[in-house]
Amino acid sequence: MYEQEKITPYHDGEKASQVEQMFDNIAPTYDKLNHRLSWDIDKGWRKKAIKALAPYKPQSLLDIATGTGDFAILATQMLHPQRVVGADISEGMMQIGREKVKALRLENVVTFEKEDCTHLSYNNENFDAVTAAFGIRNFADLDAGLREMCRVLRTGGHLSIVELTTPVKFPMRQLFHIYSHTVLPVYGRLISKDTSAYSYLTKTIDAFPQGERMVEILKKAGFSDAKFKRLTFGICTMYFATK
Repeated sequence: MYEQEKITPYHDGEKASQVEQMFDNIAPTYDKLNHRLSWDIDKGWRKKAIKALAPYKPQSLLDIATGTGDFAILATQMLHPQRVVGADISEGMMQIGREKVKALRLENVVTFEKEDCTHLSYNNENFDAVTAAFGIRNFADLDAGLREMCRVLRTGGHLSIVELTTPVKFPMRQLFHIYSHTVLPVYGRLISKDTSAYSYLTKTIDAFPQGERMVEILKKAGFSDAKFKRLTFGICTMYFATK
């Protein structure tokens, strides 16, 4: 068990059900907080992850832990695939995603489906690409979730992930620690009204395996040619792998 798997938002129930409850709770304010707390830099991180897929022209894409669908929508606009499925455990988050997709008239391409990301319902070798933005650190079982992502990906297909991480170099490591342990949870509580959510999210960033260790975890799950690139002084890390 990885350290972040032991961390839960609340005190009662299995982690997966707690994470579902947490994201349902913060769904109405999630987009506003996400962009504001990252000074909108998160949009650029998503673009980098999608650009990494562009040379391969994926026509079917699965966005895991899709949340309110920002990654799924951007991938549709940048890659022009035939089909994008956003999968998430939180109906509250996906309902906001559905509204955004409808407003953009992308319903014929983007759909949302409630899924336990560690037990996906899709057939083997079903997608040309699998993506995830800022979600895999919430998995109750990271290894199982990555194995499922590999299983539903076609041989030769690609995985592109961006995840928040802790910077490794001075002074960004120290500055990020101060920001993530003071500003982020306090502001998150004020806006979202959930006293636990943003403290939980900060703790999972600290605990989540990153860099070379995460590359080894990806390879263990069945991926090859796995690599990583730190973005914005290591606040975010992009992982790219092939099946």
